[in-house]
Amino acid sequence: MNTKQIIVIVIVVALMGGLLARPIKGLVDETKGANDSAPTASSSAFTFQSVSEITKQSINANIAREITNLESKVAEADGDEKLALLEQLVQKWDDVAKFAPQGFIYEKMAETSPKFEYWLKAGEAYRAAYTNLQDTAMSAELNRLAIRSYEKATELDENNLDAKTGLGAALVTGGGNPMAGIALLQEVVAKDPKNINANKTLGLFSLQSRQFDKAIERFKTVVELSPDAESYFYLATGYENIGLKNEAIAAFQKSKELAADPTLSQFIDRRVEELSK
Repeated sequence: MNTKQIIVIVIVVALMGGLLARPIKGLVDETKGANDSAPTASSSAFTFQSVSEITKQSINANIAREITNLESKVAEADGDEKLALLEQLVQKWDDVAKFAPQGFIYEKMAETSPKFEYWLKAGEAYRAAYTNLQDTAMSAELNRLAIRSYEKATELDENNLDAKTGLGAALVTGGGNPMAGIALLQEVVAKDPKNINANKTLGLFSLQSRQFDKAIERFKTVVELSPDAESYFYLATGYENIGLKNEAIAAFQKSKELAADPTLSQFIDRRVEELSK
């Protein structure tokens, strides 16, 4: 999650109390469930080809040409040859850290050879792609595709905690059925109390629903296991909202130390100054 998104969430939590009676953007879709009325992949404006073309505009031209050549070979191949070419293609996108095309490629691999691993990787790639995406229409579609991929993965291995965690997180962040996502994540932490991704997502949900005590416990678990700037920031926000100023300052300072980001540092300095009065 980038600095701007962290700051926006915390501003919402800290300053817009009345609006927090409703979950923030992306938490609840006020229409229907994820699978009730969402467009199908075939009717979506965002396809493997269109997303690839969009993403190529942001990478080196030589690499983009290499990817285009591989895509042409994939279109003419089938069976094991196609899988091998798709493996090369997904690696090309991974080398430039572009996740949305990877999601479509792993889905194509799963359609060619329906393995749990491919569906799980498709879900993970789609979720990584929509997490920081500014295009809300594409983000919503990638979220839907992530849910579908995780569902396919859980059909193949219903006991896999990574797939359940991914599905739960995707449902919470935009699937139209956040409580089903919460139930899945709670099932995960019941079996694996130290699951970082599940605790982090539950912590964010607790912040957004103003359950600050619960958020603090979730993020304390996360920072004990894998400290990062984002989690310390959210831990500080939880402390701040229940009036534990010293704890909030300490957590904010840890976030600043780990982030080494000028924009976030300036924001934290202002928060610490306010808390120190």
